[in-house]
Amino acid sequence: MKYIKTIPVLLLLLVLGVGSFAQTAVKPKESEKAKKIKELISSRNYQFQAQTVFPMSGRTRQIGGEGYDVSVSKDTVNSYLPYFGRAYAAPIDPSRGGIQFISKNFEYTEAPGKKGGWDITIKPKDVRDVQQFFLSVSEDGYASLQVTSTNRQPISFNGIIAEKRSRKKK
Repeated sequence: MKYIKTIPVLLLLLVLGVGSFAQTAVKPKESEKAKKIKELISSRNYQFQAQTVFPMSGRTRQIGGEGYDVSVSKDTVNSYLPYFGRAYAAPIDPSRGGIQFISKNFEYTEAPGKKGGWDITIKPKDVRDVQQFFLSVSEDGYASLQVTSTNRQPISFNGIIAEKRSRKKK
């Protein structure tokens, strides 16, 4: 009778022991997507494609598929993003709404993120309205962009990091 009671305990110990061994013996491989994202970030040749916008005031909007993006290369940052929120000064050219600029003079800082991925800060020096882009990228390519402006409320975007593609002319 004593032996019958100890069999379930032994089986439980055996299963727990094999489970912990299996976890330590098998290391997950880095996925192909994660390798591609790492390569894009390290080469400083990628595109942030915005899918959702979070203005400080107003509602969240889905903007995916509309071609809003920020292209980053070693010598240029090209931003074509919408803006929803409060502006403290009127733009000089009202036809250029949103956050649209091309910067060739900027400060680019890249640091490892707390939970993997990267934290990237871009400070354009030749653009008056935009003070800073803060881009937080996960290893899987999902990204969050916070834009700080001189004459506007801050705004945030969620999206993905992808290879650069040409922008369609409208």
